[in-house]
Amino acid sequence: MSALWTGEEAVKATGGELTAAFSASGVSIDTRTLEPGDLFVALDGDNSDGHAYVGKAFEAGAAAALVSRPTDAMRAAGPLLIVEDTLAALQALGRAARARARAKIIAVTGSVGKTGTKEALLHIFAGQGRAHASAASYNNHWGVPLSLARMPEETEFGIFEIGMNHAGEITPLSKMVEPDVAIITTVEPVHLEFFNSVEEIADAKAEIFAGLKAGGTAILNRDNPHFARLKAVAEKVPNVRLFSFGADEAADIHLEKSVLHEACSCVCASVAGEGVTYKLGIPGQHIVLNSLAVLGAVKAVEGDMARALLKLADLTPPSGRGGRRHIKGGKYDFLLIDESYNANPASMRAALAALGQTQPRGQGRRIAVLGDMLELGEQSDALHAGLAGALSEAGVAQLYACGPHMKKLCDAAGSAIDVFHTETSEGLVEPLLAQLRAGDAVMVKGSLGSKMAVIVAALSELNGDGRDLPERGRA
Repeated sequence: MSALWTGEEAVKATGGELTAAFSASGVSIDTRTLEPGDLFVALDGDNSDGHAYVGKAFEAGAAAALVSRPTDAMRAAGPLLIVEDTLAALQALGRAARARARAKIIAVTGSVGKTGTKEALLHIFAGQGRAHASAASYNNHWGVPLSLARMPEETEFGIFEIGMNHAGEITPLSKMVEPDVAIITTVEPVHLEFFNSVEEIADAKAEIFAGLKAGGTAILNRDNPHFARLKAVAEKVPNVRLFSFGADEAADIHLEKSVLHEACSCVCASVAGEGVTYKLGIPGQHIVLNSLAVLGAVKAVEGDMARALLKLADLTPPSGRGGRRHIKGGKYDFLLIDESYNANPASMRAALAALGQTQPRGQGRRIAVLGDMLELGEQSDALHAGLAGALSEAGVAQLYACGPHMKKLCDAAGSAIDVFHTETSEGLVEPLLAQLRAGDAVMVKGSLGSKMAVIVAALSELNGDGRDLPERGRA
């Protein structure tokens, strides 16, 4: 396989000045994860300046460094690509990568389910050709161009996640990606701190159609109350093809039946009139519905539907988004469900519903360990308190919560649930450990800023001969 970027190609893309020839096999912005042969891009971050790490990048084996403020020490360390603005240059690399690609490109956005849907598409298309996707949740102003710049020219399927928390962020990213297929998983009250209404959030998500290619496919959630609003924007794309998905019988890809198990789901659906049956390796009704969007994308790019259906059976969740581990060590023997990566009202309800499908063993209980959902603005307290019904429906016996907004949920939970509240996630660890008993099912979730990963780490350290949960339910 050819190099990802030669110095000559990078100069042509960025208009920069090259001090020496190079050939790069990857692109990196972080020396902690840099691989030998990468082109290191020295970005100016909010808290650090990548130029301070150029020397370290070369020590780690970087093929070259893309910089805007070269020094004699940098010039002596290795080849430099010198530009006026390193972020603009990274964006230029991304656009050049997109321009040379012959791949079918799929872009995914939505208030909930972006990363899971992107990972499911990667999982499927990796079995059908050369597939490339955004790493982790690289979906912002630097994550999208970085993901594009890393896409090999030989790629056959490219999947990119696009996110936002302000209006106007998605439009330039979508125009950079130029998708053949654009998916909006759903629109929910997320980032309300920066929007006046959910309708404004819908309009911001609809910006994904700004870059959709003429004749491309828009995939929309027909069950969402903002479907018509999103559809009206999508239809402005010349010769657009629209696929709707959901439980609504009028949806092009609609759910006919689903059976939810503790660790998997079994699904019957209609894909543009064709009946399909498949098993999903990740539990939860929200995963079932997002799988319909995935199948819509397979249909849109004329992928192998039969192989796609088979791949869904061994789907696994991204880190911090529902992974299950049996923790067994010393006196501890319980199921840990890690939803710690992020949270909003919709994903919180979905995670609680999935916890409700879990069957504790013996005298075990369902335990929810929840941190504040952030960026919800003036409605934050009400949205937290509004989760009380979801706790009850899930059969949660104990609630451990942290943060000022989660205090409102504790107050609303009622006497049927044992409640413990503290200000920080660290303060939950010892009380939780003191109460755990064999057979418990423990779900941990909160916004990234609530630092719920601290609790997951503490619980994981208890593992002796614990293992990833092997059983995925029965069809």
